[in-house]
Amino acid sequence: ILLESRAFTKKEIGEILDKLVRGCAGKKDKDLITELICSEKHHYVELRNQSCIQDTLWELGEHIKQHNVLKIIYEKQVNAKERVTRLVEPVAVQFSEYYFYLHAYIAEEEKGEIKRKYEHPAIFRVDRIVSFREVGKHFREEYTKRFAEGEFRKRSQFMYAGELKHVQIKYTGNSVEAILDRLPTAEVLSRKENEYVISAEAYGKGFLMWLLSQGNSVEVIAPQSVREEMKGMLGEMMGKYE
Repeated sequence: ILLESRAFTKKEIGEILDKLVRGCAGKKDKDLITELICSEKHHYVELRNQSCIQDTLWELGEHIKQHNVLKIIYEKQVNAKERVTRLVEPVAVQFSEYYFYLHAYIAEEEKGEIKRKYEHPAIFRVDRIVSFREVGKHFREEYTKRFAEGEFRKRSQFMYAGELKHVQIKYTGNSVEAILDRLPTAEVLSRKENEYVISAEAYGKGFLMWLLSQGNSVEVIAPQSVREEMKGMLGEMMGKYE
């Protein structure tokens, strides 16, 4: 799983695997496990925009635990090198699709008080955080309103946030289980031969990107606004081939 994730540099993944093998296997099993992963470990390929992030993850975890307000410098686009400065309240770190992400509420300071600008947290890719530091202030996180990583993951594709949508789709592919596994909030409303009507909750853009990857096996039924959005995206795609 670690090798497939490609989450760390080759140096980091080597150290992690060595520690796991040393700490979790006896002498006989250790030799077998080392042999089984030897080839994949040797041919492990780092991500192109990757840096050592183990220490960063640990530090962010500490700030989340202590509810420290941070000032971060963030690189929005790798190619354009556009950097922005944000005052944030960090609440969670998650891994998805090769990268670690920091969930943090964007805040602003007014008359010495820190206030959140938006109701939902923003998502920052950890390897694009150029630097971060404490500002000497703490934020409060009410238990009933705390950010729930697991609930967000159920409704997120490719770590895109946006508006939460309640969508119905028609699926005519070969494996409905693959759809239900990918969308934890999915529920089969009806079935007719190999045609399924499925409802799900998901956050905007990432969900639409994933739907496009399913080709003609999926059709958005409702709401009409999402159906129109899909039609617009497909029209733009068709335009590139005319």
